[in-house]
Amino acid sequence: MSRKQMLPQGGGGLADDSGCPILHVDMDAFFASVELLDRPELRGLPVIVGAAGARGVVLSATYEARRFGVHSAMPMTRAMRVCPRATIIPPDHRKYTAVSRGVMEIFRSITPEVEPISSDEAFLDVGGARRRLGSPSAIAAMIREQVAEQYGITCSVGVASNKFVAKLASRQCKPDGLLVVPADGVVEFLHPLPVAALWGVGERTEQVLVRLGIRTVGDLAQVPVSTLQRELGAAGAHLAALAWGRDERPVVAHTPDKSIGNEETFPFDVDDPEAIRRELLRLSERVAARLRASGQAGRTVSVKLRRADFTTITRSRTLREATDVAKEIFATSCELFAAAGLDRVRLRLVGVRMENLRPAGTVTRQLSLGERETGWREAEQAMDKAIRRFGPDAVRPASLVRPPSGPMDL
Repeated sequence: MSRKQMLPQGGGGLADDSGCPILHVDMDAFFASVELLDRPELRGLPVIVGAAGARGVVLSATYEARRFGVHSAMPMTRAMRVCPRATIIPPDHRKYTAVSRGVMEIFRSITPEVEPISSDEAFLDVGGARRRLGSPSAIAAMIREQVAEQYGITCSVGVASNKFVAKLASRQCKPDGLLVVPADGVVEFLHPLPVAALWGVGERTEQVLVRLGIRTVGDLAQVPVSTLQRELGAAGAHLAALAWGRDERPVVAHTPDKSIGNEETFPFDVDDPEAIRRELLRLSERVAARLRASGQAGRTVSVKLRRADFTTITRSRTLREATDVAKEIFATSCELFAAAGLDRVRLRLVGVRMENLRPAGTVTRQLSLGERETGWREAEQAMDKAIRRFGPDAVRPASLVRPPSGPMDL
């Protein structure tokens, strides 16, 4: 397994990481790397993880596939055109979730100051761990070794004085690398980079900057802030600060979810209301399970409905009380679907989301006069236990097991 380090400092010595408490750890081709653990014969070959078919998109690709131009979020049809010999593997999110949890536990064994960004990357503030574990670069090397030894995959780590520079550093040393950017070497590191490397520079912003003759971060750093604000609005001052490596954001150990949702793209457009309601049920089950797993409940139910022409409609309703019960989420989702007036309209995607979240322990259900407690929450908690023990197919609503012969019910 190759292990490379990029430590930019003259004389060939170790970089000065004394002012660099922030690490950005990013798994290399995470989903694909996890799949190769079960398929070692595919190592060194182009592999793409994603759903095959006209609607599928690339979720992950090995670096051998990336050399052909394959990248995440690319339509699968295009990926197969540019890399026709790639092996396509359907995603198995349960495997990725299990490995992700283990990797995050490695991070938290180093420091409690861990801010996950996604399932395969996180920021760490190791300032408080230096006395116990050594310098930031030594801690970064230890993390890489532990991830490789325990899970057989590689990660790249950027070590810097702030989150923005650390993330850029991890990107620069991919795959399987470690890059330290000393606090006094930030400008030297940033200014040769293309301006598109800055957070907030998308395709349109880049076009504006290129029109102004700005192609590198160094070019942008020399432009007056007033000019950038005139051309880009409030984003101008933000980009000016980043061009000089200024980023004051701390590592936030826990950011509560603002919403929890799931959505599904149909393999072909669907105009059958019963089929759509079945999918709303499936999504409501997933969302409710995720709410209970996170110890949260939500008051606002939102549905997302995307027509065949890509027009997207959202509808939401705030409940009297917060809930984590699939039956209640599903009932509201169906009402929102009906209110959208899309009966017999062809849909390509539906989604269910819960917003306005709060800790489930603070939620108390107020029964109306004469109303009886239904016990649905307890029943769904029992389903959670069965699923954890026997797998996701152990328990499910009858309407998701067989074609419905009558009105859908939970």
